[in-house]
Amino acid sequence: MDEFKKDIVRIVSKTVQISESILEVPKDSKMGDFALPCFSLAKELKKSPDKIAKEIASASSPTDYISKIEAAGPYVNFFVNSAKFAELILIEISKLKNGYGKSLAGKDKIVMVEFSSPNTNKPQHLGHVRNNLLGMAISNILEFAGHKVIKANLINDRGIHICKSMLAYRLFGENREPNKKPDHFVGDFYVLFNEKVKENPELENEAYDMLKKWEEGDKEVLALWRKMNNWVYRGFNETYESLGIRFDITYYESNFYEKGKKIVEEALEKGIFAKNSEGAVVAPLEKFGLPDKVVLRADGTSIYVTQDLHLAKMKFDEYNPDKSVYVVGSEHALYFQQLFRIFNLLQFDFADKCLAIPFGMVYLPEGKMKSREGIVVDADDIMIEMVELAKEEISKRHKELSEKDTEQRARAIGLSALKFFMLRQDWAKDIYFIPKESISFEGDTGPYVQYAYARICSIMDKYGKSAEKDADFSVMGSEQEKKLITLLAKFPETAEMAAKNHEPSAVAHYLISLAQAFSEFYHNCPVLAEDEMLKKARIFLVSCARQVIKNGLLLLGIEAIEEM
Repeated sequence: MDEFKKDIVRIVSKTVQISESILEVPKDSKMGDFALPCFSLAKELKKSPDKIAKEIASASSPTDYISKIEAAGPYVNFFVNSAKFAELILIEISKLKNGYGKSLAGKDKIVMVEFSSPNTNKPQHLGHVRNNLLGMAISNILEFAGHKVIKANLINDRGIHICKSMLAYRLFGENREPNKKPDHFVGDFYVLFNEKVKENPELENEAYDMLKKWEEGDKEVLALWRKMNNWVYRGFNETYESLGIRFDITYYESNFYEKGKKIVEEALEKGIFAKNSEGAVVAPLEKFGLPDKVVLRADGTSIYVTQDLHLAKMKFDEYNPDKSVYVVGSEHALYFQQLFRIFNLLQFDFADKCLAIPFGMVYLPEGKMKSREGIVVDADDIMIEMVELAKEEISKRHKELSEKDTEQRARAIGLSALKFFMLRQDWAKDIYFIPKESISFEGDTGPYVQYAYARICSIMDKYGKSAEKDADFSVMGSEQEKKLITLLAKFPETAEMAAKNHEPSAVAHYLISLAQAFSEFYHNCPVLAEDEMLKKARIFLVSCARQVIKNGLLLLGIEAIEEM
């Protein structure tokens, strides 16, 4: 696309100097492929925009890149040479393959993306799935745009919730080993505690006593804590592997939860923080339009914000990122506004390098999930359900498939449905997850995009050889061909904007449009049944479409499969 924009700038320079950034892409292709709005030129040239447009159009001549130029009111519309356009875009895709769409926008920039952050008292649930998938996709997209990305996980491995599951196990677990996935085994005891405490409220105090013993280094309590946490880590790792989630570094709250106290104490001495009437240390934030925030309890114990002060400083001391991104639930949005303002109060030089991405809640059709009551959809359970739903769809279409092939295919399709559903939504919005809708092979779904990829693979298999680079692109002139090529050309811009805005949904919506454009092309433009010249050109086009679909799916962490 850059070559065409540069050519337009050269054409227009006979009349006036402009930059590429002023050019627009008309919504209606009948109005050209690029348009130059002349409003901003009126003051400089002291003429009406309509007159300027006519003068530019009359002084301009077609080139190898631009086939037609015409004035339309205050706009100059430019129509590209379709054959040249196809040649440049398709040859570039063929040459770069998996690298098509990559940019250097983030060259020499380091970004740390912190996501997931589960507690070790229960397995991960559907909300964690959205967090994990967003964090991983954002990381992939930033890397694709040239950033060096450090994927970080903060494990909340201590605190009263963990002690509740520990106490329930000690009282009712009979020293059993896990008889199911180990994080689910531990989670059962957290639910059990909340059932038993209704019968015996004194258990609440016993849990706090256990927390106190943990902080005092009681050997028996620490041994139980390590044993149960290790069970949970084993379970978490299985979940992460199934979802395709990877981290470069993992922080454990227990390693530094007290270290933020020194930062708080120094700020208190300097008068940055103050004590309230109960004796708790408070950060004054009302002048920023935010509620004041307690940063240390009156009894001197630390809370999340205490440790987050230290963790943030540790991140920047160790990695010096240009940006630190936190992927968090929307219920924590206010907390992170407060945290970042506290960074400003403390004059941390990285205060303005921090960004929170507060994603919306995930609801079931039945309503909100409640962990302590066990009313949740566990991450593992939803993955199993999605694979089973995919098996049903595959069995309808391919009764001849072996059990092994069905399982492999169902896993790829089921997980694609789950991932795509989560990632095609604007991350700020609350969503209702409906599994059967997400698994559909039609509509705005992951399987629909995968199906477009698989259909192209089938065409290429029937063709029997690779696309040939000596194809004559001038023989392609239909609207469907042009629309498909134009969309392929927009992938680099889409990927770069998705990185800039930390918005995986931009890639998902692009892939839906691309799959739809391919479907329209496929139904209107025969590929294998045409004469040799047109067949070679269209084979080259569909092979490029296949490559771009694959590139886009990989950004979302979705597998592109050759057969559905």
